[in-house]
Amino acid sequence: MSYWYNVTSGQVEDDASRSQGAQVMGPYETRAEAAKALYTARERTAKWDDEDREWGAKGSSRADGHDQDRED
Repeated sequence: MSYWYNVTSGQVEDDASRSQGAQVMGPYETRAEAAKALYTARERTAKWDDEDREWGAKGSSRADGHDQDRED
């Protein structure tokens, strides 16, 4: 069975009671994982934002000296 987090109601739902559309996050393997869906999403977003900043700080040039945005 899969579990889903409903962002509108704040409730965990299972496959049988799952709401439709963009108001649910999941699937999750356990009710506990679904319950912390927003926390997990925030943590992942923060990690990806950090990775984006690190990538941006390195510049967008490739190691071979050619600009990634240009076709040579």
